Amino acid sequence: MKSLDKKLAEVKANRNSRSFVIADAKDADMAFGVRAPGPRSYLSSKGLRPGHFSPEVWSREEYGYRNLPEFLDIIREVTHQGLIDIMLMSAYVNEQLTIKEGLFKNSHITPAARANDTTDVWAVRHGCYTREASQPFRSASIDHIQCGEVECERDGADFPGANLGLYSITFVNELEQDREALLWYKEFREEAERKKFNHFLEVFDPNVASGIAPEKLGEFINDNILRTLAGVPEAGRPVFLKIVYHGPRAMEELAQYDPNLVVGILGGSAGTTYDAFKLIHDAQKYGARVALYGRKINNAEHQLAFIEMLRLITDGKISPEEAVRAYHGVLQAKNIKPKLSLEKDLELTDQAMSYDGTAGARKTVTIQNNPLAKPAAGTPAPKTATAGATSWPVFANGAPDFEKMNSDHRRAYDQSRLTRKFG
Repeated sequence: MKSLDKKLAEVKANRNSRSFVIADAKDADMAFGVRAPGPRSYLSSKGLRPGHFSPEVWSREEYGYRNLPEFLDIIREVTHQGLIDIMLMSAYVNEQLTIKEGLFKNSHITPAARANDTTDVWAVRHGCYTREASQPFRSASIDHIQCGEVECERDGADFPGANLGLYSITFVNELEQDREALLWYKEFREEAERKKFNHFLEVFDPNVASGIAPEKLGEFINDNILRTLAGVPEAGRPVFLKIVYHGPRAMEELAQYDPNLVVGILGGSAGTTYDAFKLIHDAQKYGARVALYGRKINNAEHQLAFIEMLRLITDGKISPEEAVRAYHGVLQAKNIKPKLSLEKDLELTDQAMSYDGTAGARKTVTIQNNPLAKPAAGTPAPKTATAGATSWPVFANGAPDFEKMNSDHRRAYDQSRLTRKFG
């Protein structure tokens, strides 16, 4: 059984379950083009893939972006790590890894593909598409996602490709625009039901001026979701939602509405590491049971360590603040220069949530009394118990004594364990 199916069943059976679904969204090639694989600063253990470059135009180091073979290596590495539940890809990458290679055949991870690409994700260089009201569009077909062919031979519910897709819709508070988007979604839902294809529904905030105050967007999105799904029986409903996190009240309002409605969040554009870790922690606290992180994972200095921190946070084993320090410990052990200093990476920013990350302003707020910030000169270091060369309580046999650990001890233990694992 795939871990996704198991966890969704647990969440629906017990609203207090800590089961949490993490998805790595590696579908950016349907949005960004050449930039989609991300900066070459992080590669899988296989390293660089050969490429033909003209030295008089640029060097490989100057070019900056990974190529697709390097991107596929990272997807393979994340899959073999086994800490996520869903790998979201484009239809083409799904064909290469799921259908042709069979990467997920013996894995608990569920492959998924982006099933539509509305115009607000057409974030190509020098383009202006994302600044106009979102319009519906589909490049991929369900048959291509399931089988890699225009007509899929169906014998039961087993397919060589993915049988889960992301369908995205953007409400802009304009009658004809939103009505058209819903008609396309209706057509997709009915086709998916006939072809036994599962989907999850992504609902973006308006990508253009909507006349709705920012603090009321959560209510606008919640009502649109519930209104849309009220006319859809279980056979055609999404298995879960993917939405912008609008804060505790909006999240809890939606999450508590229907036990069968599983709510997830999207990661948004790149910010500090604390942004990413705090977001998944708070969303889970107020009812989210799924998180899909794309650029926040793909642009991380070390993707495997970043994913492990997300899992430790959702399992309740480490706080977001502790996770930032542990993550920086991994980078230090591997001699990887972080994009931001630890102090800067522990700042919480309020980010714009447009797909291409260009709309809206950002403000930075420094955490008051931050326990992980660099201490001022003359401030005594926190006292910790010692056992041999370690800095946490241990039993006589050297095993860690978790009952006696305070937060400092646990942070040191987690950082040491992760450093050993990734170092």
